[in-house]
Amino acid sequence: MPLTFDDLLARARGLVRDGRRAVLGIAGGPGAGKTTLAEQVVRALNGDGPPWAAHVPMDGFHLADAELDRLGRRDRKGAPDTFDAAGYAALLRRLREDTEEVVYAPGFERVLEQPLAGAVPVAPTARLVVTEGNYLLLAEGSWARVRPCLDEVWFCEIAEDERIRRLVARHEEFGKDHDSAVAWVLGTDQRNAGLVAATRGRADLVVPPAALPAAVLPER
Repeated sequence: MPLTFDDLLARARGLVRDGRRAVLGIAGGPGAGKTTLAEQVVRALNGDGPPWAAHVPMDGFHLADAELDRLGRRDRKGAPDTFDAAGYAALLRRLREDTEEVVYAPGFERVLEQPLAGAVPVAPTARLVVTEGNYLLLAEGSWARVRPCLDEVWFCEIAEDERIRRLVARHEEFGKDHDSAVAWVLGTDQRNAGLVAATRGRADLVVPPAALPAAVLPER
């Protein structure tokens, strides 16, 4: 039978065993629907009760533009070496182990295109942390420390032309003109997408478009 969103929710719930906190990763290329899927899963699992699930995006570990300028990497923003991968892995380890107090994770402000420290609180009641990002399955450098911190990783997959259309629309929404958006998507973003696509085989589950809720369609 085809995989459904309800199947995904049941699988996510099943990661939490013996009351311990579990961490679910959602990977996929830029524009594949990772963020919105993570938000929908967390919203559905929490219902109207206390926060049983929490959403911690990888994007909070973008290096700030000032640091990218210093390193000469600003024109490749979004590539693996423009994130603090070691810091991200360290946070995931802490989320698994530190369940007695609120853990604060960094967020990412799309309008400013900058990380924001301490923007995402994870309450002690959270038994499942859902984290999402491009490079959760990357095995190079400090990114190799990420996968061992995750109980399971899902890979979000949509048609390539739809993924590109979404990305162009996203860049336009946050200030790029159409030509600049297309150039960025087919340049920097596409190189990153190729790296991510090569990690697909390491995922525990590939999530097809048919299993995504309708709210995932306008990917943010």
